[in-house]
Amino acid sequence: MQSCILNGFTRLSSRFLLLPSRNSVFFQVNHAKSTLPIISSVSIVFGSVRLYSTMKPEGVILDWDFRKLTPEKIFKDAEKLIDDTKAQYDFVGSLDIESVSYNSVIKPLYAAEIDFGTRSSFLGFVQHCSDSKELRNASYEADKKLENFAVDMSLRKDIFDRLVALVNKVDITALKPEAKRFLERLVKEGRRNGLHLEESQRERIKEMQKRMSDLSLTFGKNLNEDTTKLHFSAEELDGLPDDFLEALDKDEEGKYVVTLQYPHYFPVLRKCKKSETRKILATAYQSKCMNENVPILEELIRIRKEMVDILGYPNYASYIHEMRMAKNPQKVAEFLTSLCDKLQPLWKKEKEELLELKKKECEQYSYPYNGKIDFWDTRYYATIVEETRYSVNKEKLRPYFPMEKVTQGLLKIYEEILGLNFTEEKEADKWHDDATVYRANDSETGELLGYFVLDLFPRDGKYGHAAVFPLVSGCLDPHGNRIVPFCAMLTNFTKPTSDRPSLLDHDEVETYFHEFGHAMHHICSKAEFKKFSGTRVERDFVEAPSQMLENWCWQEEPLKRMSGHYKTGEPLPSDLMATLRASRLANAAGFNLRQIILATFDQKVHTETVTDTEKLFSDLYKTILDVETIPGTNFAGTFNHLASGYPAQYYGYLWSEVFSADMFESKFAKEGVMNPKVGMEYRRKILEPGGSVDADVMIRNFLGRDPTMDAFLRKKGITV
Repeated sequence: MQSCILNGFTRLSSRFLLLPSRNSVFFQVNHAKSTLPIISSVSIVFGSVRLYSTMKPEGVILDWDFRKLTPEKIFKDAEKLIDDTKAQYDFVGSLDIESVSYNSVIKPLYAAEIDFGTRSSFLGFVQHCSDSKELRNASYEADKKLENFAVDMSLRKDIFDRLVALVNKVDITALKPEAKRFLERLVKEGRRNGLHLEESQRERIKEMQKRMSDLSLTFGKNLNEDTTKLHFSAEELDGLPDDFLEALDKDEEGKYVVTLQYPHYFPVLRKCKKSETRKILATAYQSKCMNENVPILEELIRIRKEMVDILGYPNYASYIHEMRMAKNPQKVAEFLTSLCDKLQPLWKKEKEELLELKKKECEQYSYPYNGKIDFWDTRYYATIVEETRYSVNKEKLRPYFPMEKVTQGLLKIYEEILGLNFTEEKEADKWHDDATVYRANDSETGELLGYFVLDLFPRDGKYGHAAVFPLVSGCLDPHGNRIVPFCAMLTNFTKPTSDRPSLLDHDEVETYFHEFGHAMHHICSKAEFKKFSGTRVERDFVEAPSQMLENWCWQEEPLKRMSGHYKTGEPLPSDLMATLRASRLANAAGFNLRQIILATFDQKVHTETVTDTEKLFSDLYKTILDVETIPGTNFAGTFNHLASGYPAQYYGYLWSEVFSADMFESKFAKEGVMNPKVGMEYRRKILEPGGSVDADVMIRNFLGRDPTMDAFLRKKGITV
């Protein structure tokens, strides 16, 4: 979903949360006073709800009841929010430009930021979590309207002119660092929105931003609403374990029903012995929403290029990277090319092994051997490598990772590392029975830090991947009271069955640990301004904290804590643990080269004129992996990162890993993965600042030096 700047705040619709508690709490105020960089006290009302001052520290602030939600209420609330927010902007826009002050300009805008962000997040999140299609559709339509309104507000020249006047009038050096950063960021974002340009250019930018917002929302909606189902016989699913088959629905003919959701797709690609079945499923996945979404993405790319032409940037990637650690596309291209070159010798060895396995299997079962790795072969033969060379059988591992045990262990590990206490809020009302609500407190002081929700299993219409959605950002309100954050973690792990619990494979455990790391980034944030709260850091750093925490899934003590056979309770045995840990580098080159393909695709469509995305993706796959894509498919139709929040930024997953590897190897690996002293230092220096400090400064503060790539390269199996 397009990120819309609302003069003072960014509305990232693709990252939402909802918590309707027993009384439908949205957020609460902790009245421990802090010094807010706002000068005097004025009464600011957010819509019809006061968000501070008279409430008890953990009292109800904003009243929503998910059970009473209707499409009509969603539309009505969206209209009310638009009216309330516009009134705040109209007030600022009407100020005498000669008499602007920090209080008269910043305070109302900041109040509007908190109010709009909170209320719009609820309205937009419904489309990702509700099991009612009517509510999802209403949420989608309301979200589109709110996004378009956000564009209007972000392009108000009267607001921008008063911000510029304020910067020219006040002594910026006298402001607190975060207040200075906030004010300067508002002006910079205004210029990046073209508010210094002629009216005709501003109007064209407004049209384009609204169109991009609509396209991004539609792209994601198409993916969420996809209900593709494939039907296979037991013979066609040969190789899949019994518990997987037992969990599948059957059609009237007794065939198994397989969807394109991750808990179905990846097991079939990894374990099904029938090449034709894997091909059919891979073709369906690579074609998912292709006819609807590829034209959307290609239009988005064209509009982005036209917009940055008006703004004076050479390409869209240059526009994006200006605000990232990388700073320019050249550095990104050099990074990806260098890493690709270093991985090629490893991939050559991996590919030879995959081909040898395929040849042997074809001879064993009298299959025709074509002498090449097909697109639907890589995960299957990579799994065999893990099972043969590394003796890692994922089906033998899964019984040791029941969801309940993994969750208990994960929560305890995070509590110990970061100095937190988690308590389940059992009476909280929820949008679905699968969701569980927790509160987080500081283990030493007891301070309420925030709330999070775990919603872990797939269902029709739910967000289809794994992500953390913030609803309320941890920050100070205009009167210096801290608003505690709420966030929700949505995943799609394998559901329990009638005779066994949900059993995770190790990849899912790692995903769980990663996404929960994002949740803790929100919970631990101590930024003063909402704009810098939690994960609002440079996008090419945002994955680093969570990537670093993935390392715990490969360490002996954390693995023992998170494992317990679902029948006996026995933790993961030493022999299985040893083989699992030894397998970490298995197929590393192939995996990382696929990431490079996606990142390079993203960079090329945002730096060059690309008229055929299918051909580009196919050419990159052939050039980098020497594997042919499936004719007539186009993965771009499922590449939601490019439509919603990550355009020209997919490289950030690998870029962030440079810092995550360095932080883990240099600190936790040396001083102990469960060392609370190091954990608290990490919380204070990396998680708490949010985006109030540049990422490179945070990293140096934590490491005590500049970061290097050495640990990152070692993690990839590359000799340093």
